[in-house]
Amino acid sequence: MILKLRSILSIIKKSISDGQFQMFTGLIEQVCAVKAIRQTGGGAMMTVDMGELGRDCKIGDSIAINGACLTISELIACLATFELSPETLKKSALGRLKPGSPVNVERAMKATDRFGGHFVQGHIDGTATIKVIKRGGKFADITFAVNHELLDLMIVEGSVAVDGVSLTIASMDERSFSVALIPETLKKTTLGEAKIGDVVNIETDIIVKTIKKQIDKILPREQSLTVEKLRQLGF
Repeated sequence: MILKLRSILSIIKKSISDGQFQMFTGLIEQVCAVKAIRQTGGGAMMTVDMGELGRDCKIGDSIAINGACLTISELIACLATFELSPETLKKSALGRLKPGSPVNVERAMKATDRFGGHFVQGHIDGTATIKVIKRGGKFADITFAVNHELLDLMIVEGSVAVDGVSLTIASMDERSFSVALIPETLKKTTLGEAKIGDVVNIETDIIVKTIKKQIDKILPREQSLTVEKLRQLGF
């Protein structure tokens, strides 16, 4: 299992290098503002003021907006327009955005970039709702209410992308998970202005998803996963 996981990670790294698909790190480059969003027959068109980032963008580039991988379909100066499919609107919170809404922006990583966050695909698994915010000085702990299906793909001290921000899960229970935010994260992302009741995009860790899929193949359908079973499988 460990060797298989290492092989998967090697494939991911090589695919980025070969330009076969886009990946992100969850390290937000800039908070930008939505300029316009309009419905288009089940989907939507969203224009974002990319600011300084717009100078290094072109039509066809992949950009993570609040963690969702989108493609620039039109670019006028620093204004980038993205097409939002019905599936994107269904799985993410992008449909809740309005003109003036701040969004976290990250351009797809290059093969030569230093990797500082975790593997983020920009494929939103679902949404969560902010349940509790505890502030202590310049720090904050945020608890998110989330469905059981997403919680099954999370582990304490594992990674999760919240609105595209790479974070570490500090704690979990049957209905929620919590993260601890440092001042830099609060300052450089939209989470610094987060409010109770806000709906955010969630992408769980691809490594956890890969391990779970492999274990589900190994275990009989009626057999539950236990600590002893994990030991037997080499963990």
